[in-house]
Amino acid sequence: MDTTIKVDTEVRDRLALLANERGTTMRDLVAQLTQAALTADELRDRAARAEQYVRLKIPSDLSADDLTRGEDVWAAVEAGNVPESLAEDDRRAA
Repeated sequence: MDTTIKVDTEVRDRLALLANERGTTMRDLVAQLTQAALTADELRDRAARAEQYVRLKIPSDLSADDLTRGEDVWAAVEAGNVPESLAEDDRRAA
């Protein structure tokens, strides 16, 4: 069953542009976007699975502070920044 979603003209135009550039319809684009976006529960589940994996692969003395630091490093990488600790490692390896 189809339904209508009311959005601002700017949002509609952007969806149309994105769909056109990707060679798809706005309907399929919205479906793809909703499948790619994770809910809060899905994000928590992913984080729990990632933590479980890390704990299995890394020594058992991994602390909560270590996990927090790891999250900070990933946030910096996702933002396009090279964390200072990684840049220092690169210089030592050179």
